[in-house]
Amino acid sequence: MNKKNLLLVLIVFLAIISGVILGNLLSRRANSSGFSRMLSHSKVDDLLSIINAQYVDTVDVKELTEELMTDLTSKLDPHTVYIPASDLENVNNELEGSFSGIGVQFNIQNDTIMIVAVISGGPSDKVGLLAGDRIVRVNDSVFVGKKVTNEKVMKKLRGKNGTKVKLGIKRHGTREILHYTITRGEIPVNSVDIAYMIEPHVGFIKVSKFAATTYTEFLNAIATLRSQGATKYIIDLRENSGGFMEQAINMVNEFLPGGRMIVYSKGKAYPRSEAKSDGKGSCIKFPIVVLIDEFSASASEIFSGAIQDNDRGLIIGRRSFGKGLVQQQLTLPDGSAVRLTVARYYTPSGRSIQKHYVKGKGQDYEMDIMHRYMHGEIDSKDSIHVADSLKFKTFGGRTVYGGGGIMPDVFVPRDTSEYTPYLNKVINYGYLYQFAFKYVDQNRDKLKAFRTWQQMDKYLSSQNLINDFVAFSTTKGVVANWKQIKVSKRFLLMQLNAYISRNILGDSGFYPLLYKDDKTVRKALESLSK
Repeated sequence: MNKKNLLLVLIVFLAIISGVILGNLLSRRANSSGFSRMLSHSKVDDLLSIINAQYVDTVDVKELTEELMTDLTSKLDPHTVYIPASDLENVNNELEGSFSGIGVQFNIQNDTIMIVAVISGGPSDKVGLLAGDRIVRVNDSVFVGKKVTNEKVMKKLRGKNGTKVKLGIKRHGTREILHYTITRGEIPVNSVDIAYMIEPHVGFIKVSKFAATTYTEFLNAIATLRSQGATKYIIDLRENSGGFMEQAINMVNEFLPGGRMIVYSKGKAYPRSEAKSDGKGSCIKFPIVVLIDEFSASASEIFSGAIQDNDRGLIIGRRSFGKGLVQQQLTLPDGSAVRLTVARYYTPSGRSIQKHYVKGKGQDYEMDIMHRYMHGEIDSKDSIHVADSLKFKTFGGRTVYGGGGIMPDVFVPRDTSEYTPYLNKVINYGYLYQFAFKYVDQNRDKLKAFRTWQQMDKYLSSQNLINDFVAFSTTKGVVANWKQIKVSKRFLLMQLNAYISRNILGDSGFYPLLYKDDKTVRKALESLSK
């Protein structure tokens, strides 16, 4: 072999060796780079990746991640929560103002879906479903028994707009199963439960939540009541747990003169933001009373706090819940979301409505309402003690208090004078509601003739409902104690009349009967008369 060929062989050999060395080097770098990328996000990502790749047994990393997300958010404030992708649609529907479904209100009794009401003009109304119908089959499968739950029913009946669902219906007086195919459509979710004239010149508006359409619904309610002669208003926010803050701000604006503070908020990475009235509201000069209780929270407290701090109206009832945290919903890549607390909000006087909490102690926080009941706050104003350091001044110089929730101007204790073991039992087991449904089912044709709550009330007051109800409850195993029944009779009749009326007339027939002798409503009417 000559020198030229020897040199060529040497070059090729060196090239091969260099290639092997370079390949090994690049391979190490690649592995190192891959591991580095795996560890580039956070320790949590690192650990999950390592478990997935190297743990001795097969692990469902997705399930582990879901549990970890829930656990992480639980270490923060009580209102920061993780929402799995599977739950997000239902959670959002509550506040979006509509969802897609078949358009019925239902209740589960005796392991069967009972249609309580059919929404007028909705998909079910169009095909002929009736209140009182029983849904016994869904998409050719029997759907009765212990497996029937509210959650499963909604999953079966709700769905994408335009999709179809087949129902098998058992109707009173008809032997065979009736079959319907219903095309799902948009179903409105109302947040103004009722607006009616409770007395001459006094309009009553009950708002159950602050959803995407609440302000529009509220304006429509105001316009309707004004056309009927309303010059004073009662706004009922009892048991209203809140919702969209801007809806509450827009509602308050209808009652305040221009330039008044409504609410402000601020947080670590959330610059101070203020909302002030523009003076263009439709009810600036009309007297107003706001009703609250221990379940009124968040946006309800923004509304009532702004009314109180601006000396615009009276707040009547009991101390509100105490949720003063601003949250943003952040959607994650997999379709899940986190509702993250980003700021606190403050009433015009500077009060933080948020009650005390300890991070990661969500269970203690959730027990707060129970503690209020146990130490007597729900029954007596004297049991509420607030430090002098939590005193604030309203626009007009009145003293109001912070420390958690809105303190009412007029306290109305819980009324327990009619409570008896008999009443507690029939309420806890839902027998009042069950009897009302059965009564309507057996007398539907007669009851459908009544168009107003006044007509319904007059008719029901002439019926012997107490004896009929006691007989019904006896068949359920509740021994009739007539001494206790006599004590609870007024309350029992009020509830029965209201539930029966609701099954025919909806909320417009329910709340006027429920609130006829309501002590908080009576106090509001007395205050407005002065």
